[in-house]
Amino acid sequence: MKPISRRGFLAASALAGPALAVASQPSAAAVAQPGNADGAAGRFAPTVLPGADQWGADGWRALAGRKVGVLSNPTGVLLDLTHIVDSMVAADVRPLAVFGPEHGFRGTSQAGGSEGNYTDPRTGIPVYDAYNATAADLAGMYTKAGVDTVVFDIAGAGARFYTYTWTMYLAMQAAALTGASFVVLDRPCPIGGQAFGPQLDPAYATLVGLKPIVQQPGMTAGELAKLFNAVFLPADTGGKELSSLEVVTVRGLRRDQLFLDTNLPWVLPSPNMPTGDTALLYPGTCLFEGTLLSEGRGTCRPFEMIGAPDIDWKWAEALNAMNLPGVEFRENYYAPTFDKFVNQICGGVQVHLADPRTVDAIRTAVAMIITAKRLYPSVFGWTPDNYVDDLSGSDRLRTLVDAGASTADIVDSWQAELARFRQQREPFLLYR
Repeated sequence: MKPISRRGFLAASALAGPALAVASQPSAAAVAQPGNADGAAGRFAPTVLPGADQWGADGWRALAGRKVGVLSNPTGVLLDLTHIVDSMVAADVRPLAVFGPEHGFRGTSQAGGSEGNYTDPRTGIPVYDAYNATAADLAGMYTKAGVDTVVFDIAGAGARFYTYTWTMYLAMQAAALTGASFVVLDRPCPIGGQAFGPQLDPAYATLVGLKPIVQQPGMTAGELAKLFNAVFLPADTGGKELSSLEVVTVRGLRRDQLFLDTNLPWVLPSPNMPTGDTALLYPGTCLFEGTLLSEGRGTCRPFEMIGAPDIDWKWAEALNAMNLPGVEFRENYYAPTFDKFVNQICGGVQVHLADPRTVDAIRTAVAMIITAKRLYPSVFGWTPDNYVDDLSGSDRLRTLVDAGASTADIVDSWQAELARFRQQREPFLLYR
């Protein structure tokens, strides 16, 4: 069958023409227990059980009689790879609305894009564009759709600047304003439960960081939701609190587990997050978005391949000599098919994970930035809008690098605030 394009996909929606009738629905998912690959979970033998699979196995009875809206994307799947919205419809717990984050509900858009408003061709459910929506915008969507319960199910990547975190926060804020209940179907943080990096300066608040948490908070969506509800939400809603916040925790999850320990199927959280290895490096190497170097978009290994024209083997040699924990660097050449340096040969490195459990992605990226600036002063530079400040949460990283600070000096500069954040998050941690 000829692949359907994004334009063709949306053209099938009610906003472009009559909605497609739903010819058939998938059966409700039967869910394997952790460590058991029997049943509809098929070949997967998960060591943990996400919140969605627990409620799906019960036929979504917890949502029966409620006016449900779902904030999700392609990662909101059960172990049989059925999407939760399709599973709800099959179980006669039909959502009134779906809300699509960056990249869209069905995931057809690239970075910085969304799918707009449309009717989902598969289910006939109206989809609202939640990307770049304010809390007031979202509250209006809830009211228009008539929802009294918002269900969030998105697998993130564990970095502060992943926009799903902040779409969730704004959706919570809208729920508080409208009196809607909020449910998080929790999933593992793919990069584990340790916190690293600098804390956001509120003066640099954007959709890649709205509130002062650290760059790699080491928290699941459910844990972040609990922290947000207690610490930040009341000040943004005139003192209004969520009428109800329910987190359906991941059964069997331990704080020290990485995604590779879960045996869950990897579903791309966004088009440029192809593997769990990518996620482990992303909290650091995404900083290259704020430089003139390519962060590997337009390749098969974004955020693992970093480079630019006129960079050569010396960068890999210098980085390997530093013996950074958990990583090795390979001299690498590539030609991106989109984004920076389209169809130009870039020299640089591919970052390989030698030990996923010891890698510190942010320290690694700082070392890479400092070394690139030293070796290639005519190539390295910051983007004209100083976007790296938004990503890192302040102008500190950029100004320290430009002042010639060492990797150790820069990492040491945020240790006090990191320690405070670790204390702040402690009451909201759900997994030990």
